[in-house]
Amino acid sequence: MQNVFIINYNSLYEILDEIKENLFFKIIKFENEEDLKKHCDQERSDYLVISKTDFKLSLNNNIIDRNFLVFNDLPLSLKRLLELINIKLIKLKFNEQSKTIIKGYELNLNSKFFSKGNLKLKLTEKEIEIILYLNDKKIEHAVADLQKNIWGYSSDTETHTVETHIYRLRKKISNLFDDEKFILSCKNGYFID
Repeated sequence: MQNVFIINYNSLYEILDEIKENLFFKIIKFENEEDLKKHCDQERSDYLVISKTDFKLSLNNNIIDRNFLVFNDLPLSLKRLLELINIKLIKLKFNEQSKTIIKGYELNLNSKFFSKGNLKLKLTEKEIEIILYLNDKKIEHAVADLQKNIWGYSSDTETHTVETHIYRLRKKISNLFDDEKFILSCKNGYFID
């Protein structure tokens, strides 16, 4: 269940608290920004912050703004309020589900960005498929296996497509992140450790 944090907005909290058994999210009230920050620093679950005023929540020196919903142009019908909350929660969940962590890197399947820290690398669809396939099973994948399962080629087709794609992908990762060991090669094929 996703959390909705309400800060400095007692009337909204009281309204939602009255109907909490009919909601698809849990509501939690905070009196001030410092209490909210402490809670968010400790808990890494999905959450949405609702406030009357716009403020920036900074966690670990990152400004968190995608998790905010500010209502300062009221009145708003309860139906519309719940609709806006649910839409925002769905978007947050969709974004969270699209992220995969692989060897300390974040792979975002929606934006096709491969990132670590402040560095971001745009990947192609095929590059994403390669990374996900190699990461799925922690085994060495032969070139023929990759040809068949990623490109749909028969294993007896003579092509250097796999080697070329992996070479280019490894080069992109190495150039940006200075990591030459993300995709490893061996005599039997390729793997992500």
